[in-house]
Amino acid sequence: MSGLKITEFTIHDVRFPTNISGDGTDAMNKECDYSAAYIILKTNSDLEGQGMTFTIGRGNDIVCYAIEQIANRIVGKELQPIFDNMGAFFDFLVSDPQHRWLGPEKGVIHLATAAVNNAVWDLLAKHEKKPLWKLVVDWTPEQFVQATSFRYITDAITKEEALELLKKQAPGKKAREEEVIKKGYPAYTTSVGWLGYSDEKVTRLTKEALNQGFNHFKLKVGADPEDDLRRGRLIRSIIDDKANLPEGRVIEPRTIEGKNAGPAGCVLMVDANQVWDVPQAIEYMKKLEPLKPWFIEEPTAPDDAVGHAAIRKALKEINIGVATGEHAHNRMVFKQLLQLDAIDVCQIDSCRVGGVNEILSIMLMSAKYGIPVCPHAGGVGLCEYVIHLSLIDFICVSGEMERNVLEFVDHLHEHFKYPVSINKQGRYNVPLDPKGGYSIDLYDDSREDFTFPHGSYWKSVVEAEKNGQPQPVPRHYTH
Repeated sequence: MSGLKITEFTIHDVRFPTNISGDGTDAMNKECDYSAAYIILKTNSDLEGQGMTFTIGRGNDIVCYAIEQIANRIVGKELQPIFDNMGAFFDFLVSDPQHRWLGPEKGVIHLATAAVNNAVWDLLAKHEKKPLWKLVVDWTPEQFVQATSFRYITDAITKEEALELLKKQAPGKKAREEEVIKKGYPAYTTSVGWLGYSDEKVTRLTKEALNQGFNHFKLKVGADPEDDLRRGRLIRSIIDDKANLPEGRVIEPRTIEGKNAGPAGCVLMVDANQVWDVPQAIEYMKKLEPLKPWFIEEPTAPDDAVGHAAIRKALKEINIGVATGEHAHNRMVFKQLLQLDAIDVCQIDSCRVGGVNEILSIMLMSAKYGIPVCPHAGGVGLCEYVIHLSLIDFICVSGEMERNVLEFVDHLHEHFKYPVSINKQGRYNVPLDPKGGYSIDLYDDSREDFTFPHGSYWKSVVEAEKNGQPQPVPRHYTH
């Protein structure tokens, strides 16, 4: 690797028109064009690293500009010192004084940090010719700790505690790796319950998801309690009917224990996407209690750890848990959620916090506090990212898989060279391609067609508007 260094980068504002079909719609976000602020790091060799962060349309250009400012700092840097100490590299990324003033370690600047950091992790995995999860799994506990960000969280977990936790799990790593490759990683689907879907579409998608092997389903709520009850009962009527289960389907009791599963062994979760104040969240969820959800996701402002604790305490009386994390800015917010006993489920996001280093610290804290990690993946590229993170958590950190479920949405995977896939048991297949890295490589034609505003698709939108025609539906991609 001697002499190998980062020479340049390109940045791409990639937007997919998911709003046409209502994909991604919820009580807070009524118009969503799934978008990627995307960077390609180039070196003085054939090695390239891809990274991205996720937005829902407008503002993607702002993130792209922030990515440029952060990426400028690493051009010319040799890769060997970076790869030798990824923890020190993360500290470098987040330590520019003037960039920190814009955060620090939160908001647009941290989204951009994630894209750049994830691209460097992709470089490392591709250089080692391993999928990212395998790269980390093969590390010693000492290497894992060295790559982890502990600044500001040592009152929740120290390096010494993390090392002890990882060493305790180390003897079982090989067996867990073999198990998950054979079985797949448990998943749940959000694709059935977007707020903008008709009842007919919800019914069709729910039945299809059952046939795909899913038994965990998530419904978007928060616009109107009576309508939410009606929609939730519609899904319940389908997933609670044993006749709708695939023939021979067996659901292991431990995977649904304590989750308010129905008579067919299926679990419902609900997601409010931050629309409520704390008292409103409590009152609203009491109205939705007949749906028997496992948890309410994002019931209030994502930064309000105290509010989440109050909601969780109140909802314990009706046996509904609380989940959050997709908009938690950084490891410090997760630290507070865990220390205040505010969540039942930790929902890390691969791009909201500053990348893999910070994700490792959040998983370690969650394991110490006994909270399952069920990542957020409702967006373009997020499923491709987070399967790696869940595998690291299971094999190295928590040693737990059957209680966990990883979000899956069935959108836009055809645009990636190393897309995720789901097996017949409703589980993620494990990425095994040694060339795949962090699995986020977009096909060139997909990236070029959907680059905003000058890609061929967005030019066709402008042309349609000029002619008074509806927004065109993108062509189907088969690479």
